[in-house]
Amino acid sequence: MTAAAFDPDAIPVRDAATVLILDERPDLHVLMLKRNARSIFVGDMWVFPGGAVDPGDATARADAAVEHLTDTQASEYLGVHYGGIAYWVAALRETFEEAGVLLARREGADQAIDLSDAQVAARFDLHRGGVNAGRADFIDMVIDENLVLDGGEVHYVGHWITPLGSPRRYDTRFFVTAMPAGQTPLHDDDEAVHHEWVRPADALAASGTGEMVMLTPTLAMLARLGEFPTAVAAITAAAGAPADGSLDEQVLIRPDVESGLIRWPLPD
Repeated sequence: MTAAAFDPDAIPVRDAATVLILDERPDLHVLMLKRNARSIFVGDMWVFPGGAVDPGDATARADAAVEHLTDTQASEYLGVHYGGIAYWVAALRETFEEAGVLLARREGADQAIDLSDAQVAARFDLHRGGVNAGRADFIDMVIDENLVLDGGEVHYVGHWITPLGSPRRYDTRFFVTAMPAGQTPLHDDDEAVHHEWVRPADALAASGTGEMVMLTPTLAMLARLGEFPTAVAAITAAAGAPADGSLDEQVLIRPDVESGLIRWPLPD
């Protein structure tokens, strides 16, 4: 599309989900990915794992693969009439595709699946390759491996919409969760070419020097995350956020950048 033919009003706004994965290393760190410079959207920028909600994320079969969260509950959290669970499914699928982190557990188990065994890890590497290549379906993999997606451990913390004028626009929900034990993140070397655990303050400082280039929502979420002393404190605050809209949310709106809402309670 040429610049003369570009019509910003004609760009559709796609639903999307992204996840802040936190870990104590030994203090609070968050997993970040560096996007491929060839990417049409946010190329060469640092982001959290995530992407667009796909049609397969919004099916009854996908809904049934999520435990500890119903579509009614998810939709209430997001302030939509129905279909909210699809954002959680997209967040978990994209995290597996982009970062190799599988936020799922065996049915009846209390902890996320352990991928530290070499044979198990190799099997799920094959699954990941198939899902990324479009040869396999994420929900099929979850069901075939007797896994469930634990929606109760992934908490909604923010909502941002790409401004008019971008070649791609997203209505993105931000979530936060803990890095599961027994797993090691690894970028896909396609959409993401590098991954790193970073302290929020260090990421913000690197943004200021131009070392790490980020969009406004990423910076805003890092700033809020940096208010918490530990990953546990950040996740606990997110888990306690009410779903009825009574939270005193921080609304960030400027006409020249992304408009956003952060519903992540600050620590006492």
